[in-house]
Amino acid sequence: MSKFKITLLSLLAVMVLSACSEDTEETNPEGADTEEEMETESESHDEMDHSDMNMSGSGEVPEDLEEAENPTYEVGSQAIIEADHMEGMSGAEATIVGAYDTTVYTVSYTPTNGGERVTDHKWVIHEELEDAGEEPLEPGDEATINADHMEGMDGATAEIDSAKETTVYMVDFALTTTGEEVTNHKWVTEDELSAIE
Repeated sequence: MSKFKITLLSLLAVMVLSACSEDTEETNPEGADTEEEMETESESHDEMDHSDMNMSGSGEVPEDLEEAENPTYEVGSQAIIEADHMEGMSGAEATIVGAYDTTVYTVSYTPTNGGERVTDHKWVIHEELEDAGEEPLEPGDEATINADHMEGMDGATAEIDSAKETTVYMVDFALTTTGEEVTNHKWVTEDELSAIE
């Protein structure tokens, strides 16, 4: 094979690889690592991308959200986070800020800001869905999201992927990767926490 053909093939390979990486790379204006990078390391994310996730929250909750009467993890106590919704979350020591009994959903939706469709986002609670009624929604149902956990989420039409009744927690924790403090993070479910031994 001539040097010209080898050079041409090498150049084409570099261009193809470069184009692939540009298509999959997303930027995060807050400087945090993207969820997409984590997905290549673990398949437990169910194709979630939280690069635009608002990790810290205001602490405000919907008015009709009921506080848990007997939560496994009481407000003010500590627990270990077993979930990996974002890099640096799994293994972090959380302080429980709030505990609420509700129905939690994984949802898929197309962001209102025109971003790519988000699938199996964890979690949106029943009280964050507009006009959802009293009864829990079923997989396949649709509802409008009234929460801004991620950019482009508020006002988007969500398709319910799964639903379960449980206790959800709002937590404070420091990312295990950077030490960055995250406050009033919504939401972590009871089975995503474990007791500190």
